[in-house]
Amino acid sequence: MTDPDLADRTYITPMTPELVEQVLEKERPDALLPTMGGQTALNLAVALAESGALEKYGIELIGAKLEAIKKAEDRDLFKQAMKNIGVNTPPSGIGNTLDECIAIANEIGEFPLIIRPAFTLGGTGGGIAYNKEEFESICKAGLAASLTSQVLVEKSLLGWKEYELEVMRDLADNVVIICSIENIDPMGVHTGDSITVAPAQTLTDKEYQRLRDYSIAIIREIGVECGGSNVQFAVNPVDGEVMVIEMNPRVSRSSALASKATGFPIAKMAAKLSVGYSLDQIPNDITKKTPASFEPSIDYVVTKIPRFAFEKFPGSQPLLTTQMKSVGEAMALGRTFQESFQKAVRSLESGYSGWGCARLKELDWDWDQLKYSLRVPSPDRIHAVYAAMKKGMKVDEVHELSYIDKWFLTQLKELIDVEQYLLTRSLSHLTKDDFYEVKRRGFSDKQIAFATNSSEKEVRAKRLSFGVTPTYKRVDTCAAEFEANTPYMYSSYDFECESAPTQRKKVLILGGGPNRIGQGIEFDYCCCHTSFSLQDAGYETIMMNSNPETVSTDYDTSDRLYFEPLTDEDVFNIIDLERPDGIIVQFGGQTPLKLALPIQQYLDENRPKSASGAGYVRIWGTSPDSIDAAEDRERFNEILNELRIEQPKGGIAKSEADALAIATDIGYPVVVRPSYVLGGRAMEIVYTDDKLVTYLENAVKVDPERPVLIDKYLSDAIEIDVDALADSHGNVVIGGIMEHIEQAGVHSGDSACVIPTKTISSSCLDIIRTWTMKLAKRLNVCGLMNCQYAITTSGDVYILEANPRASRTVPFVSKAIGHPLAKYAALVMSGKSLHDLGFTEEVIPKHVSVKEAVLPFEKFQGCDVLLGPEMRSTGEVMGIDSYYAIAFAKAQIAAGQKLPLSGTVFISLNDLTKPHLQKIAKAFLELGFKIVSTSGTAHFLELKGIAVERVLKIHEGRPHAGDMVANGQIQMMVITSSGDEPDQIDGLNLRRMALAYKVPVITTVSGALANADAIKSLKSNTLKMTALQDFFDVEVTAGISTNFQSASSSI
Repeated sequence: MTDPDLADRTYITPMTPELVEQVLEKERPDALLPTMGGQTALNLAVALAESGALEKYGIELIGAKLEAIKKAEDRDLFKQAMKNIGVNTPPSGIGNTLDECIAIANEIGEFPLIIRPAFTLGGTGGGIAYNKEEFESICKAGLAASLTSQVLVEKSLLGWKEYELEVMRDLADNVVIICSIENIDPMGVHTGDSITVAPAQTLTDKEYQRLRDYSIAIIREIGVECGGSNVQFAVNPVDGEVMVIEMNPRVSRSSALASKATGFPIAKMAAKLSVGYSLDQIPNDITKKTPASFEPSIDYVVTKIPRFAFEKFPGSQPLLTTQMKSVGEAMALGRTFQESFQKAVRSLESGYSGWGCARLKELDWDWDQLKYSLRVPSPDRIHAVYAAMKKGMKVDEVHELSYIDKWFLTQLKELIDVEQYLLTRSLSHLTKDDFYEVKRRGFSDKQIAFATNSSEKEVRAKRLSFGVTPTYKRVDTCAAEFEANTPYMYSSYDFECESAPTQRKKVLILGGGPNRIGQGIEFDYCCCHTSFSLQDAGYETIMMNSNPETVSTDYDTSDRLYFEPLTDEDVFNIIDLERPDGIIVQFGGQTPLKLALPIQQYLDENRPKSASGAGYVRIWGTSPDSIDAAEDRERFNEILNELRIEQPKGGIAKSEADALAIATDIGYPVVVRPSYVLGGRAMEIVYTDDKLVTYLENAVKVDPERPVLIDKYLSDAIEIDVDALADSHGNVVIGGIMEHIEQAGVHSGDSACVIPTKTISSSCLDIIRTWTMKLAKRLNVCGLMNCQYAITTSGDVYILEANPRASRTVPFVSKAIGHPLAKYAALVMSGKSLHDLGFTEEVIPKHVSVKEAVLPFEKFQGCDVLLGPEMRSTGEVMGIDSYYAIAFAKAQIAAGQKLPLSGTVFISLNDLTKPHLQKIAKAFLELGFKIVSTSGTAHFLELKGIAVERVLKIHEGRPHAGDMVANGQIQMMVITSSGDEPDQIDGLNLRRMALAYKVPVITTVSGALANADAIKSLKSNTLKMTALQDFFDVEVTAGISTNFQSASSSI
């Protein structure tokens, strides 16, 4: 979205009313469209309208007027609007203070109660309270999170069924329902965290028509003039009573899902409606015959399952409530619910090949544990349903415990019956009809292999011997009433295939599957750029992915789209059908990389010829063997020794004894992690033998099959990221060298970074460039490669790792240097040279770009906010300016960090970081801040003659540091953790308090110094908004510091 060629003017800027007003003043647009950017955009539009900025510059609010936004978002106005049209809402009240909330709770008179803050995203600050203590805690968080300090306290409808309808309206008052969506989880679970199904499966026609009528009445009453809206309902399963929960006067997460489910591009249509088109004037892209006023009708079932990352946030309970906690989702389409559900389960890439036919941990649970897991919503509740049914629990009892509708439970019970049938058969006894029956219920070859005690390869061979292959159906928006012109397809085991593959030169691009921490939209960006560049180069592009949240699964991003799970079986099926010239596995993160070796093996064994007749199907770009050489520690070590590239001392442990011996040899502290991980999963810095043993017992299982990597931890080292591009002719060009602002030991995905580098000597940069080029040539990289280096305080350079694939930083570097690296990489894979593309030397921009991570700690109660080697960020922002400190300040503000310009800074550093204490304290004192510290830090500062106020630790008595936070006496905190027992209690509580009271917490030395620089620049400069295009159209020469990178590398 922030690519400079996507809009005429692109501002990568903090989304605050003051800074956005600068853009409005500069650009003077005729209109502001606030309904596309989620809650952030709506809140900004309200602020700009109320401040008079829109009126001042003569800007019209389109899509939804201020009155409509307020009526939908303000809980009190919404409740009144529903009363006006006779639609019920749950018994509730509006509170603007804690006392008001308590009074409403007393009036409702019973727990549980649901707290919903106004003007927030993803249920932030909300939750379900089962007692008074929980109620007060959630209300405080909700009032703090709400833009208007307003929360709705409502009677819980736990156990009711939840539905959503996606509605569109135009300026002529035509209204259409795009899609109905049903949550499998009953009320009480945020819809973003629930398994959802489209169209709704358990409504009678009469009930559906009633929800439809209500939705149309609601969009008219709220006054959304044109565009898409999302209305959520609760239905009592006992008597059919309906209540409306809320309405979003904008496109939402569900809109993206509904768009992919129906093939109806809600956001695209809403944009056209907002500028005056009516629904009957906009043609349907897919049929080319029907207008957009033709309500979509679908003859298949869509299932969405969210993906979670609770394991990244120790201390937080994996429980689901009205506050959204999922980090991604997968979607699948099938002819029946069973087929789409099973495909969705395996699309999640969480280790399941489908629902059941596996050794699940839940099967070992006793009845008490199983019943608890059915009652209490959690990410794995659906697997507890499997285990309970497998152990003999009846549908009625599962329903009584979980409130999941009996229709869904009956469908799931049938899958268990099919599994039981398979368990009594050997593979040789399965007939062609058996295969069709089983495959139509969504069972994968791997599941059949498990049940019949055979291998996946044997199952595939047997299935193909019967001629049982998937057919591909088109998503057409009209249940096959009109022919679909757009090849947007899903697999099934019907008899008629609608795929119609061509004989053009074509490329299969494998996407990244569901978003997760460590593998998000950065990789999707690369997949999209690959498709666009190869289309322009004359190739037919085929996208295969399972993620409804991404641009890669828009039907117009590629020539052909297969919405399918990314597994060996499903990819082989597409290869057999399409027979592309090339397959690209480099851009989707770890998901396609894991498939690279099985695909290569499949191609070697079967040698399929490409449909274009231009040779055999092959993997494009860096070979799977080279990718494996970089991933396999022993092979990689050999290459580094051969090239004389230094790396930190380390070893590979295949047992606990190995691990202790290696750690003793290289000396503590050490970094330990499992091999083959993404996003720093289960990575830790360990300081003693005891801690190492604890890690091996709790975090990972170490054995010869799953070795653990142990490396010397380089204290206070600076980490460097390099993205490079290589072609098949041996040319290598550095795309960008980034300096991490946090020291080595903080995962690169969680660290801020800057390009060009700020403190690195030219000699170190020369070594990094030389090593990167040598390594790219040795690994025969064709496409992108990312390398990570560490530079010690004495100036020694070490390589940490190399990944011959697209990295998370590619979109950031591309925008920083003004060159689309992923597009170049795709063309290089197709055979072009870097000379052909005109990209022959490293670009060192004259402006400064800073990337900062966005962390979701407030969603995960009980987890610590300390940064470490395991990645936990769920997004990132960018600050761009002529000056480093201002670019960094912009990035901090964009990430939601409120930088104070005055007040008191709390500083508490551990013994390892105390040498930096004087420098940090002086930096803040010079800016006019007061310093407050606990005993150890205060004593150190007093010895240095620095003025400091002492405060008690939480366990030492009152008033303590936490009281100062609660009283608003502390504006910023700098804390480096000692990791000892008191810190894990006191320190954790203090850091969580700071999070709750929105006090910025900085947990690294370098982060503290960078923030001090940023505050200094904010005190003396006004932030100026500059369009991204202007950084490249005009040479910016204003006083750039001379210690930025000066050397360049060329072919």
